[in-house]
Amino acid sequence: MKLHGIYVPLVTPFKEDGSLDIATLEQLTEQFIAKGVAGLVACGTTGEYYTLTEEEREAVLTTVAKIAKGRVTLIAGINDLSTAGTVKRAKEAAALGYEAFMLAPPAYSLPDQAGLIAHYETVAEATDIPIIMYNFPARVGIEIEYESVLHLAKNPKIIGLKESSGDFSRALRLLQTPFEDFEIVCGCDDQPVDFFFWGSKSWIAGAGNVFPEEQVTLFNATQKGDWDLARNIMKEIYPAIHSMESGNYNQKAKLGCLKATLSVGKVRLPLSDLSDEERDAFLAFFR
Repeated sequence: MKLHGIYVPLVTPFKEDGSLDIATLEQLTEQFIAKGVAGLVACGTTGEYYTLTEEEREAVLTTVAKIAKGRVTLIAGINDLSTAGTVKRAKEAAALGYEAFMLAPPAYSLPDQAGLIAHYETVAEATDIPIIMYNFPARVGIEIEYESVLHLAKNPKIIGLKESSGDFSRALRLLQTPFEDFEIVCGCDDQPVDFFFWGSKSWIAGAGNVFPEEQVTLFNATQKGDWDLARNIMKEIYPAIHSMESGNYNQKAKLGCLKATLSVGKVRLPLSDLSDEERDAFLAFFR
């Protein structure tokens, strides 16, 4: 499996009473496909997977698969606090037809690199579905260190790394490493032009919930060598993306969904709602 293009980790729509909004999730899935994205990630961090019950998780995965299977690449977030729980989620997603998994290190336990490597290798052994590792130390407390990436990249079932550390020196080192059949994926929404310039072929973009069409156009421009167009698009969308990256990312991904044209509800606790002032300031980017 080759990663190529824009992949959107879907927000999870909720109704006013906080319950799952399947009808809006169906609409959202269709609209992203129409915008030309290469794939969708269900139950990722932007999708507030940690707030979903097991029944809700199954409903989200089933809904997205029903609409998108065979049309775009289906990726399931399978994070869990334990390796056994992660394996269980992997098998459930595989049974629903998902073609790849996105997996961060387990949060809270702070495993050392040996435990981290064993975690990924155990999950890889459990199914035939390829894994995209997710390096986001600000979220989980540990980093997938460079040497661990080198080791795990040799596993044929581990096909890429979403690099979200924000440290472009680290990203550049990874991008210049001569991996075989292993992709370094842009995971920083304010760095895609840099990633693409140095050879990355994909972007798993939470901000794709807000700017799917623009991000597809930006990616296509870089693949044609039109760096002026790519930079110009980035200049246009950067203010909103910078605001998202500066705090309350999930809240803003939902508020700005499809450039603030589709209501997908608020976030669930423990995330708090935006203040009226923050809400108005973010919505001003779309006026």
